Amino acid sequence: MKITAIEIKPGMIIEHKNDYWSVLKTQHVKPGKGGAFNQVELKSVIKGTKLNERFRSSETIEKAELNEKKFNFLYIDGENCHFMDNQTFEQVEIPKLIAGEKYKLLKENLEVTILFMEEKPISIELPKNIECKIESTDAAIKNQTASSSYKPAILDCGIRINVPPFVESGENIVIDTRTLEYVRRVS
Repeated sequence: MKITAIEIKPGMIIEHKNDYWSVLKTQHVKPGKGGAFNQVELKSVIKGTKLNERFRSSETIEKAELNEKKFNFLYIDGENCHFMDNQTFEQVEIPKLIAGEKYKLLKENLEVTILFMEEKPISIELPKNIECKIESTDAAIKNQTASSSYKPAILDCGIRINVPPFVESGENIVIDTRTLEYVRRVS
């Protein structure tokens, strides 16, 4: 399926240079001189290599044809994550490497979408937002306006993110699973 370069979003799988690429980051750039383009960071689904590519806004890219299926997360054993199909009760074993660091966000019975290419699982899509607990964070420094208004924090699953200064240890927050960024505090 053909899409324009400005439709490329993080999490998509595209066909480019005779390979399948997972889109990690995109940035739309409109320079003062010349045409607009989309700066895209890609990671090869098969080889694991990374590539930075510029696509002009007028270019068309081939979006990979993948099968999507909903699964519930069961457990992790060593290097693999185990999932179960809700309709057929079929179980699938997927290496942690496919999920990257996001496997740490998996919780029992969490519904995820697994993308298959020719019956082989190639990607796991988590829900857009997940609630997590702050394990520890630095104390906010008063009148700290000269530098960034975010401070580092470690979630209960071990992932490091940046949070606003009013968020304290032990609080629950919602994070965006695509970017691993703070969204809001849970009251």
